[in-house]
This record gives sequence, C-alpha cells and structure tokens, in this order.
Amino acid sequence: MAIGKQAKVLTDKQQHLILTHLDNSRYPLRNKIIVLLSFKAGLRAKEIANLTWEMVCDSAGNIGNSLNLTNKACKGQHSGRIIPMHTELKHFLSLYLNEAKEKTYFDLEKNVIGSERNNHVSAQMIVNFFQNLYKTIGFSGCSSHSGRRTFITNAAKIIGQAGGTLNDVKLLAGHSSLNTTQRYIEYNTEAQKRIIEKI
Repeated sequence: MAIGKQAKVLTDKQQHLILTHLDNSRYPLRNKIIVLLSFKAGLRAKEIANLTWEMVCDSAGNIGNSLNLTNKACKGQHSGRIIPMHTELKHFLSLYLNEAKEKTYFDLEKNVIGSERNNHVSAQMIVNFFQNLYKTIGFSGCSSHSGRRTFITNAAKIIGQAGGTLNDVKLLAGHSSLNTTQRYIEYNTEAQKRIIEKI
C-alpha cells in the first residue's frame, strides 16, 4: 500500500464527532459499535461483519474483558487473536447485548452486527457504511481502514509506556509480519524533530 494512498488517521476530536453524529442515525447503538470495533479494537471490515456474540461474551453469557476472534472470522488462517476490550466498547456492547437478549431468536452464535432484514452483514456492507459515514460528515481521504490505521498508530505511540513493544501491536493487529504493521503506522514529523534534538 503506497504511503500517499493509505486511509487517513483520525484524531480523538474527529472520532468524538463521528460518535456524536451517530446519535441521530437510525440505529445509533449498533452503528457506534461498528465504529468502536474499528477505532478501539482495530478490526477489519470482514472481522466486524463476522464477529459473533460468543467472541465477545464470557462463559456466563455477559460481555467479557476481551474480543476472542477466531481464524474463521479473520482475514488469514493464523490471524485469529485476543484483543483486550476497551471500556467504551464494552459499555456499548453490554447495552446492545441487553437489547439482543430481549429478542426471542437470540443466541451466542449469531453475529453481533446484523441488518434489519438479516442477521448477517457482508464485509462490503461495512465498507459501504464507513464510506457513507465519512462522506456525510465531510471527511475526505477516509475509508473503512481509517479506524484500523488509527488504532495501530495510537497503539504504537503508547506501547512503550505500557511496557510493550511493536511486536505486541503486531499481535493486536493480527499481522504475520512486523513490516506490515509498520506500514500502518502514520509518521509524525514533529516527533522525529524532537527525537533528533535529544540525540
């Protein structure tokens, strides 16, 4: 993926604007979860579409402390992974689970994200969702990959403070190669200047 063609990384302020905008959407809770799965868990469109309740619930049937993505839900044969659950994402998933449990046809094998007429949505539907969302808000250069790039970039920025390394970011992203992870990380020229001054 060429540097100039990568989806743009969004700031915290822009992410907040997106979530506020979704308050007025037809399915605000579901739509916020789609966005948070991208920005706070780094999921691909296919992974969001394939996520089932058993991947986010614990043994008691409540929202757990991690996302347990299976290989089947992911891009590659070995890209299944465990991602610690972000507090905000867990909150909205808990609310959504309570709504889902009120429906007589709920079970843990069903997809978390469903359409009005069908339980399962395609990866392309998730891609289209983000495309329409960014177009409506007026964000150019953004795509369904913007949330994933934002997640990986932010994780790379703070991983050292958390006592981890880029290998931890690689595992969270579900990449087989560290080179792939590094291509997702947006460069910060101001940070580079500060580094040079400290050498």
